Amino acid sequence: MTPAELSRTVRHAVCRAVEDGALRVAVPETVRVERPRPGGSGHWASNIALRLAREAGRSAAEVAGILGRHLEQAPGIARVEVTGPGFLNLTLADGSQQTLVRSVLAQGPAYGLPPAAEPCAHDAEPCAHDAEPCAHDAESRAHDAEPCAHGGELRERVWGETLARMGARPAAGERLGVVPAPDQELAVRLGTDAARWALLAAAAHDRPRTEGLLVQQERNPLFRVRYAHARAHALARGARALGFAAEPVAPVDAPALTAAVADHPAAVADAARLRAPDRLARHLEAVADALLSFQHTVLPVGDEKPSAAHRSRLALAEAAGAVLAGGLSLFGISAPLHL
Repeated sequence: MTPAELSRTVRHAVCRAVEDGALRVAVPETVRVERPRPGGSGHWASNIALRLAREAGRSAAEVAGILGRHLEQAPGIARVEVTGPGFLNLTLADGSQQTLVRSVLAQGPAYGLPPAAEPCAHDAEPCAHDAEPCAHDAESRAHDAEPCAHGGELRERVWGETLARMGARPAAGERLGVVPAPDQELAVRLGTDAARWALLAAAAHDRPRTEGLLVQQERNPLFRVRYAHARAHALARGARALGFAAEPVAPVDAPALTAAVADHPAAVADAARLRAPDRLARHLEAVADALLSFQHTVLPVGDEKPSAAHRSRLALAEAAGAVLAGGLSLFGISAPLHL
């Protein structure tokens, strides 16, 4: 884990503590980590607890203890100690990045999903269950005599189905309070995948954005996410043609992508706990953007021979592809192998 990755991990711990109500502070834009000072321990240290103590109305040691409990659960951190007036001292796990990638590759698209969720093993085809956000019964489908549910009911239903897959099934009669869909024929106009993305990617208080979701360009977030997933598979095909496969045997200098993959379980859990599927959509965009920026380093160039570095980079790219497939499956959106 690089210092940049560790900095983001500590900041994420602050975010989690604030969301849980354990701390009432403004989350800092950046968190500094440095080598431990005399009297410290571990590989890295942070004074973030001392910075937040006054605003939190607690001692720095108390703040450090709260953050430490979150950090102990973070991938790649073996031990957390509080020293002095409230310094967080962090010991990294050996081969933490490789361990993470091996775990993701072993679980595939199920990585980060709740135990009850079953990712769709469709890739090229949409999920059979709850795939259509505006499904008619057989009779009305035949002659289109009855309109779909009102736009508000439509979006409520899609959010409820998605949250249930995330392990947060809304209680009977619970209203999610979402801004209605633009119209009740959204799936007819956009198709199932784009309609579901429009309904889920906007925050509850925002009107779903439907413009540009059918255009294959970088400004379309749904295209970027699905394209990045397809690129991960394309890289694997290219590697097979060159005679090598993914194997996380060496550290890879890709802090943004590693952090995005590591954050996936927390992103799914936060989206479920906060009743906010849009948070998962933003996370998938971050994974896709990081993978698309990283992809050019994966395969050998010219006369370069495949090495341990290439195998490790491919493994990280495949792990990112698994994250994207799992996230899209929670949304009921297909993840094509070719795009």
